[in-house]
Amino acid sequence: MDIVEFFERSAGRWRSQRTTHHLAFRRAEIGDSEISVVFLAANDPDVAELCRFHEVDPALAVGGSRVTWQGTMSWDRDNEGGHEGKTIFAIVPDPENPRQGRLLRERGYAEIVPVVGRFHLDETDGLILTTEYETMSSIERFWFVNPQLRLRTSTVKRFGGFSTASFCSETQVSEADSHDAAHGQQASDAPVAAPQVDSSESSAPQPHTPQSNKPQSNKPKIAVSPLGW
Repeated sequence: MDIVEFFERSAGRWRSQRTTHHLAFRRAEIGDSEISVVFLAANDPDVAELCRFHEVDPALAVGGSRVTWQGTMSWDRDNEGGHEGKTIFAIVPDPENPRQGRLLRERGYAEIVPVVGRFHLDETDGLILTTEYETMSSIERFWFVNPQLRLRTSTVKRFGGFSTASFCSETQVSEADSHDAAHGQQASDAPVAAPQVDSSESSAPQPHTPQSNKPQSNKPKIAVSPLGW
């Protein structure tokens, strides 16, 4: 498999389930997201524009992707909203070895800024991405179990020692699954009549509700992005 085929196989709609380990807290959180990936040809205007932004000759690019996503993580606070976004990737292989090269990003994984990382395909056709940011670095590995199941691991290390490690299972979603999920969501959004409560019971003492044991501060602000898509 070459890098273009890897990106072509990644095109489509995906449902991602993520577990992230925050090593400083010795805690883990889970999350899920819906990801849409469109493969872009080498001559796509978005690929050319991204190359020019990073001062790379567009003629060196062999393709890319347009990615959008929307998701949630279990530590999210009520006023934080979901994790959603979009980004463009451009693939620029090394001339002497097309199984490695530069991956141009409109939006990074560990920091939400344009960035250039390095990629290479290993001996089992897993895609490994290494990206250096101003305040941290990330290493990601993607591989296909089969055409409908892709797995991903990632580690993020902040300069100063703070680290996180994540594992994602990403399942391709068919159009039929998307249609059923949309109808299921419409049904769940329908108003439900409140149950009638006997007034004699309403004055009974209410059970104590324990406070959540989620960490309430210092949660790392890391983009839930899908390549960190």
